[in-house]
Amino acid sequence: MAGRARRNVESRRLIVAITGATGAAYGLRLLEALRATDGWQSHLVLSDAGALNAWHELGMKRRAIEQLADVAYAPKDIGAAIASGSFLTEGMVIAPCSMKTLAAVAHAHADDLVARAADVVLKERRRLVVLPRETPLNLAHLRNMVAVTEMGGIVFPPVPALYIRPKSVDDLVAHSVGRVLDLFGIASTKLARWQGLDA
Repeated sequence: MAGRARRNVESRRLIVAITGATGAAYGLRLLEALRATDGWQSHLVLSDAGALNAWHELGMKRRAIEQLADVAYAPKDIGAAIASGSFLTEGMVIAPCSMKTLAAVAHAHADDLVARAADVVLKERRRLVVLPRETPLNLAHLRNMVAVTEMGGIVFPPVPALYIRPKSVDDLVAHSVGRVLDLFGIASTKLARWQGLDA
């Protein structure tokens, strides 16, 4: 079910999908960052498996996560605004992206709102960023990543940036989220940026 946008229609819209892979914190932190950024709206799709995983990893129920978004949609709501290319967005982030979701995106198998919204973003030549969470990878996973890349998507595995000398898991998550926001022109003041080795 669609929620009601908190901010005006002049805001830029970013679709956020949270699916059933480990790493629900990436999607959660992304929603929090967008909420704190003027001029942006978050449009959330939380899959059933994503909700289950978020409860397991973060102890958060679906409603609490959806309340962080400006608009939230049911995962089977194929009639949602974000299922149409005429609904303008800046693009979409799938964080985390399960291998099932990656396969659906790679093969345009739009059987739910996450895959359909991603398909729309790709066909409209908007920016799609997927954060795949799986290891090790089999050949199907790798081929699906190549397919998404060839269609114009960005495959962004949330690899830990140890050069920032993280003090917590949250530091690592925040760094990856900051790098994702960079891809949409949102500069995070919390992102530790490489300045070169000290002389």
